[in-house]
This record gives sequence, structure tokens and C-alpha cells, in this order.
Amino acid sequence: MERLIRLLVLCLFMISSADRLAGQASNEERFSEGVALYTSSSYQEALDIWTDIYNTGYRSADLAYNIGNAYFKLNNIPGAILFYERVLLLRPGDEDARYNLAIARSMTKDKFEEIPELFFVRGYDFISLILPSNTWAIMSLTTFILCLILLSVYIYSSRYRIKVTGFWLALFFFVFSLSSLAFSLRNRSLVHDSSKAIIFSPQVSGKSSPDNSGTDLFVIHEGTKVTVTGELGEWYEIRLSDGNKGWVPSGSLDII
Repeated sequence: MERLIRLLVLCLFMISSADRLAGQASNEERFSEGVALYTSSSYQEALDIWTDIYNTGYRSADLAYNIGNAYFKLNNIPGAILFYERVLLLRPGDEDARYNLAIARSMTKDKFEEIPELFFVRGYDFISLILPSNTWAIMSLTTFILCLILLSVYIYSSRYRIKVTGFWLALFFFVFSLSSLAFSLRNRSLVHDSSKAIIFSPQVSGKSSPDNSGTDLFVIHEGTKVTVTGELGEWYEIRLSDGNKGWVPSGSLDII
């Protein structure tokens, strides 16, 4: 009976792995098909294929970058900005995406004076995005186990030099484990729980309350990047880069 259960588990694992590999191969084939269409200037057709792949849950910096380029070619600046921003969440050092994003932003109407982030916050976010959240988590668990092994060496070894070496290495791996865990949590927050959004409506008014009767506080246009700070019904409270806050309909923006 036990052997039968193991065999069934193995078969299920092999089937799920085969399905996953087949899905990945299919996505790669369709991605290449989109590249051929894009190269032949069939931008809308290429965009349709790539967005279909994206909507299946498949994520890659190359896919997001190409979607951004297709939107830009079709003069959909908000869509281009949205996907260039998504590229930088997956590959923060991508200079091409950063350059294209700057060009797309220069074509928007709103020019707000941004409040710059502190340099150590930018550095912390950049390091967090270098590796996926799961990779940081695995590194954290692995180094914590090494820390426990070295700590046992420190406790049970009778040789002074080995005890000292074991202690300092255990301390090093413990700090590394905590740091990796912090990077993992920050990566997940930035990528999966992003509060940043791009305005897609040609023009939208920021209201003083989450209803149409609220006072107009400001007017913003498509392509503007905002921070979502609250949600009530079909309204989002947003904060502009200059610090102003207001309520806008949820359908007027798309979360990065």
C-alpha cells in the first residue's frame, strides 16, 4: 500500500512538471510569434499575443519590456509607462527600460516636483529586487541552518580556536539570514503588494471625499504615477509625488 501511494505521488509530480514545462514552452513559442509580428510592424497583433501570455500569470522582464514597447509604438503612453515600471520591479538594473520610461514620462502632461527618496531606501529597494522573493527566502533558511550547525560547533567543541571560529561564523550567518529575510519581505511588498499605480483616464479630478459630490482638489492626466494610500468602495485615495492627496475612481488607474 505504501509503495502504491509513493508511486501515485511520483506520477502526479511528473504530470504536473510536464504540464508546467509544456506551458512554458507554449509561452515561449507564442512570445517568439509576437516578436516576429512586432518586427514586421504589426504592433497590435504582437501586443495581443503578449498580453494574453501576461494574463495567464506568466511573468518575465523581457515580456513586460516588449509589451511596454508595443504600447509605446501604438502611442498608448500610460500602458508603456505601466509596463516599463513593471520591468524595473523584475530587473531593476535594466537601463533600456529606464531610458524608455524616461522618454514616455516626458510625453505626459503632468510635471510634478517629486519628493526624493532617501538614498539608503533606494539602495535597500534596489538590492531587494536583484533576486526574487523566494530566492531570498531560501537563502535566509539555508544560512539560518548553517548558523545552527556552527552554533553547535561553538557549544560542543573543546578546542578554543574552533569555538571562536564557530561563534563568529554563526554570528555572520545569523545576520545574513535576517538580512535575506528582510530583502525577501521587501521584494514581495514591492512586486506583489505594490501601492504604486498609473493613471489611465485622459483626465481625472482628485476629490476631497470618495464620491462625485466631493470638492475637486486637483486635476491629473493619463500617464501620471501615483501612490494608492486607501480604498473605499469603487474609490482609491491617492497621493501625488508632490505630497497632495485626493480620491479618484478605481477604474481610472492600474496598479503597477
